[in-house]
Amino acid sequence: MKIATFNVNSINARIDSLTEFLRLEKPDVVLLQEIKTEFENFPFFELSANGYNAKILGQKSYNGVAILSPHKIEITQENLPDFKDENARYLEGDIFINGEKIKIASIYLPNGNPPYNNPDDESKFFYKLQFMEKLYAHAKKIIESRENVVLGGDFNTIFTDFDVYNPVLFRNNALFREEVKQRFAALCYLGYHDAFRTLHKNDNGYTYWDYSGGAFAADLGMRIDYLLLSASMTDMLKSCKVAKNIRAMAKPSDHAPLVAEFEGF
Repeated sequence: MKIATFNVNSINARIDSLTEFLRLEKPDVVLLQEIKTEFENFPFFELSANGYNAKILGQKSYNGVAILSPHKIEITQENLPDFKDENARYLEGDIFINGEKIKIASIYLPNGNPPYNNPDDESKFFYKLQFMEKLYAHAKKIIESRENVVLGGDFNTIFTDFDVYNPVLFRNNALFREEVKQRFAALCYLGYHDAFRTLHKNDNGYTYWDYSGGAFAADLGMRIDYLLLSASMTDMLKSCKVAKNIRAMAKPSDHAPLVAEFEGF
C-alpha cells in the first residue's frame, strides 16, 4: 500500500503531471495541498477516469486541500476544530483498505513570512504559530485513539540544518525560526514518526525547489513536506522516497511528491 503527499501548486495547472504520477506510482491515497480551486472547478472527471475518488476543501485561487483514493473516503473533519480560519488548510478522513481503517489528514501549514512590502508585519507568523498550536491539540486527540494515523502535507517547516541547502540564508525565515521548529518537534513528541527520516538518515530528502535560479538542477532545495506516522503505521513502513521525476516534468509544481509504502495491508 502506498500513501503520498503532494503540494500541486494549482491542481488544474498540474493535472497532467498529477495523472502521470498516479499512473506511475498507483498510490492508494494521495494528499494534495494548494489545489487553488473551489468545488465547481475541481477536476473530478479527470481523476475519476484514472480510478480515483476525491474529497476536497477548496478555496478560490489560494490554499485548498484534498484527499484522493480509489478506496472509500469518509470525511471526519474540515478545518481544525476550535479554530476560526477563513483559509482551507486541513482535511481529515477515514479510509478503509482491505478491512483496515486509516485516519489520514491533508495539511497545508501557513508560510508565516511577512509581505514583501512590509517586512516588519508579523501577523502571518503569529497566525502560523496559532495554527500549529491547534494542530498539536487535535493531533494529540487523534493519536490517543491508538488508530492507524497519517498526517501528511506541506508543513512549511525546515526542521534541521540538514533539511535546507543553505541554513545560514534561511536562519530568519519563518519556515526555520525556532518557534516553528519547537512546535514541530512537540508534534513529533506526541508519538508521530517522520516517515522519510525514519528510513533515510543521510539523504537530504528535499521536496521543494524554487522555480528561479536553476534551483532544481542545482539541487538547491528544502525538505518541507512530511508524512508523520503513528507507531502502528511506522511498524509497517517499507519505503519512503521523493518522486523527483515528477518535479522534472514540463510545467511542474515547485514541490515533488513524497511517497511512502507500507506492508501488512
